[in-house]
Amino acid sequence: MVQLKIRKFGNSLGVVLPKEVIHRLRTGDGERVFLIEAGDGDYRLTPYDPAFERKMEKAEEIMSRYRNTLQALAK
Repeated sequence: MVQLKIRKFGNSLGVVLPKEVIHRLRTGDGERVFLIEAGDGDYRLTPYDPAFERKMEKAEEIMSRYRNTLQALAK
């Protein structure tokens, strides 16, 4: 467990993530992270955009369905 302290940054509030957390998230300065609400009221911090993941799942479904057509178009 990593304990974070909420701090004031100008007119906003924020937290500073330790170097180890940044490394484990595989992210860095200026990159986005997403705070996702879990089903039980907890939160999860992730570098992966859940909306993008849903779009990619849909794209993979479409590519699978039309695999033969896409292969013919690629020739």
